[in-house]
Amino acid sequence: MANLVGVEFHGEVPDEDVIDIVMEETWRYNQTYQLSVGSAEQKVPVWYIMDEFGSHIQHSDEPTSCAVPFFHMVDQTAYTIFWPLRDLENGDELTRDYTYGELDPLIRKCMLLPWSYTDLRDINYHVTEPPDDYYKTIFTENQETLPVPKEPLSFPKDKVFKVYTEVEKVQQNLTHPRFVLTENQDEADILFMFSHIKDYRKLSEERPHVMVNQFPCENLVTVKDCLASIARRVGNIEGGPRWLPLTFNLRKELPQFVSCFQHREDRGEDNHWICKPWNLARGLDTHISNKLNCIIRHRESTPKVVCKYVEKPVLFQREDVGMVKFDIRYILLLRSVQPLKLYAYNVFWLRFANRAFSLDCFDDYQKHFTVMNYAEEAPLKQIHYDEFIPLFEKQYPEHRWNDIQVKIFKAINDLFQAATSKPAPFGICNYPLSRAVYAVDLMLKWDTTMEGRNNMEPQILEINFNPDCNRACKYHPSFFNDIFSTLFLDETEDRNVACIV
Repeated sequence: MANLVGVEFHGEVPDEDVIDIVMEETWRYNQTYQLSVGSAEQKVPVWYIMDEFGSHIQHSDEPTSCAVPFFHMVDQTAYTIFWPLRDLENGDELTRDYTYGELDPLIRKCMLLPWSYTDLRDINYHVTEPPDDYYKTIFTENQETLPVPKEPLSFPKDKVFKVYTEVEKVQQNLTHPRFVLTENQDEADILFMFSHIKDYRKLSEERPHVMVNQFPCENLVTVKDCLASIARRVGNIEGGPRWLPLTFNLRKELPQFVSCFQHREDRGEDNHWICKPWNLARGLDTHISNKLNCIIRHRESTPKVVCKYVEKPVLFQREDVGMVKFDIRYILLLRSVQPLKLYAYNVFWLRFANRAFSLDCFDDYQKHFTVMNYAEEAPLKQIHYDEFIPLFEKQYPEHRWNDIQVKIFKAINDLFQAATSKPAPFGICNYPLSRAVYAVDLMLKWDTTMEGRNNMEPQILEINFNPDCNRACKYHPSFFNDIFSTLFLDETEDRNVACIV
């Protein structure tokens, strides 16, 4: 591999420095493909390197050939297929377009940066909220229809609601006397679905009294590129609020990102970034790097955002490991959009890395990521929230958890105020029969006040629709009774929820 990428080394085995150089250089040679069928794990993009011949076919804006990956399902083998785009004479060079399919000249220039350096410092990297057409395009691509306008409904105080659900934990744990399960979707008063509803117009016309567990256009907070765009309505610190890491959409804002990266490099600022797919969770296809070539090339696989990596996270002392990263999950209950009614379940969940944090070894999943539920052979550290708070306050005696939670709820409030400030498709739709359960994942980072005092600031990482509630049901058997009472009965007293808005 060192010979292929042009890196010299002496001896039979290269040292660690040479290996790092080779790995960095491979981003000038890597190719990628993705399977269109299978599980989320099976659809994660595959990166590969062609043989010496294929790897040395150079770029041209007027290529003489085209190359595409081909996966043969029968023998489970991947190939690269070449074919000429015009007649070639003896001695003609075989070239291909490294930016095939991209028409924007500036984006093409950015994509070619791994092979041809370009200075983009003159581009303003302070991104703002995209125009309305951005949201219209997303709405069209999402193939949703908006419901017909309705007034809020009122129900008798003693009504027993029939619930149709695809969610197994609801089937097993909903025992509230005012809700009964039904296997007949047509007779249900409440549809609590795992799959996404698309045709809200048809639903609102044909079943105008049925409540659902999702909102039209909620993807504006549950999909990462939309979340970053919506957040720009709040504040304008380098393109967003303090509670969201600086984020760029690699499909739309690649030049701005490159400019930002180059400016930060000039200023000697930390330049570690994390690439995330728009619509995947559990750390799938997520990569951390401070190498511009690597980040640019990741744009070629699945649609991604790139977020400033939190280089100074608040850490937690694990006696068996040391100071590790952790994140916090709150369950959010969106009762209505107009007026905005948003609650948080009074229990939060914690996830911990398994190795002591340091700003290196970014391919070490158990050092830099916290989702261990799905990682094979990775130990899962669990600490209940009421055990965590005194341990945390003992480690950080100057920081009371109640004060931190006030900041967290303020950030969540800001986000949902922004997400509901405009009508659909530019915000979450005001449909009086919609309710929703989300999970918000956050980290804490160290920040410095004007007075030079260290401060903990929440960082919203993502919002998830229909989150995994296994632990909630295991440790809090009344969880779904509390959820359904809050969302569908508008009863919050003694229901273990806190009002955010």
